[in-house]
Amino acid sequence: MDKQPRYITTTLPYVNASPHIGFALEIIQADALARFWRLVGEDVFFTTGTDEHGQKIAQKAHEEGRDVQEYVDHYAAEFQTLKDDLHLSYDNFIRTTDHAHIAAAQELWRRCKEAGDIYKKSYSGLYCVGDEMFLRDADLVDGKCPNHPNMQPIEIQEENYFFALSTYSDKLIEYIQKDSTVVPDWRREEAIAFIQNGLEDLSISRDISRMSWGVPVPDDETQVMYVWFDALTNYISTLGWPDDENGTYKKFWDEGATLQMAGKDQIRFQSIIWQAMLMSAGLPTTDTVFYHGFITSGGQKMSKSLGNVISPFELVERYGTEATRFLLLRHVHPTDDTDITWERLDEWYTADLVNGIGNLTARVMKLAEEHLSVAVPIIPEECALQETFGADVAAFKFNDALDFIFRLVAESDEFITEKQPFKKIKMEEEFWKQEAREEMWELVHRLWVIATHLEPFMPDTSKSIRDAILQNKKPENLFPRL
Repeated sequence: MDKQPRYITTTLPYVNASPHIGFALEIIQADALARFWRLVGEDVFFTTGTDEHGQKIAQKAHEEGRDVQEYVDHYAAEFQTLKDDLHLSYDNFIRTTDHAHIAAAQELWRRCKEAGDIYKKSYSGLYCVGDEMFLRDADLVDGKCPNHPNMQPIEIQEENYFFALSTYSDKLIEYIQKDSTVVPDWRREEAIAFIQNGLEDLSISRDISRMSWGVPVPDDETQVMYVWFDALTNYISTLGWPDDENGTYKKFWDEGATLQMAGKDQIRFQSIIWQAMLMSAGLPTTDTVFYHGFITSGGQKMSKSLGNVISPFELVERYGTEATRFLLLRHVHPTDDTDITWERLDEWYTADLVNGIGNLTARVMKLAEEHLSVAVPIIPEECALQETFGADVAAFKFNDALDFIFRLVAESDEFITEKQPFKKIKMEEEFWKQEAREEMWELVHRLWVIATHLEPFMPDTSKSIRDAILQNKKPENLFPRL
């Protein structure tokens, strides 16, 4: 039986600032999953991109005296550099200013309207520019948006189009209660509680006189789409929907296993609004949305004013691409908030990579190069991925999967300490020399197993170790000391 195709996407970061470490975590998690699935022979479509419309972007461009399109082009290019900086393997990069995406967003609008779920009415309320969202009384904390406590909500009154979100309460609860639609389980409980607290219809357009930087509403030149209605459509526009000339949408969304990665503050948008939009348009809902936690530093939320911001580019500059991937996957909890500092990062890098994988690889391959006349033959079946490792990756337990690898590293170090092949090979008796060679063969075999399991997380390191084994040579230092 053929395996079901796999679709995986990140959220689209908003291009009003440079990439931050939280998005780097999300896209590296997604990349590790995509690489793992490909490694076990599955057909994968991995997508990401940038969210480029909305009031915040227009305001930022205006403040900097820049043309809005030039402004979003600049930041979209910054996010595209992450592909090389973080060694990402995505198949498509979607921009919401792409003509094909704009056409898809307009078609989704038409389908929701034909379903009777879009209507126009006058409305007044408090609006958070930070979230590009009208706020309910229940959302307010001390009169402010909880996500942007330093921004004063503004009172707006205008005529907008609305999406009948409130009519989908029962269907959404039925959807969210299904196994694996929301991971982890406690985020599912949050989603259900949000719905049970009462859904209100959603304002999905803005008057063009107030906000012109957006997708035009079909058949109404006075309105542009609310940025979230536009941006959420990317998850299917990236696949070529609605025309689907290459059958990519049908293969990976209609018939595939669909997975979205998102931060824990995205539940309202990804598991509620987006799923209701899909239901309205008569399209399949997402199979699973996985929510990761936040990264803090020194016990505080990262902010420029506190001087504790750690950017992915700074991580790569200090530790390199492979180590950056490792540090975020092993030492940032997949679902809980995690606090990191440069001091902790340095400690993890040195202990796990310099003294761990790097040192083991150097010791084993130095012995092999000096004392084995030929490269150790590798039998792939004997080096296959362990079942428990695969189960951890599939369950988003990236840290546990890497812990498994480091148990293999520790066991190999203990093997060297106990057997001491470096001493036996120097003895005069051929018996001891032969035993040392056999132990070196065993160590090289173990190293190949470690490299195989590292591939989804640290693909270049995995390749460097395996190339060294095939060439029977000690490689260049994998992880230089700081």
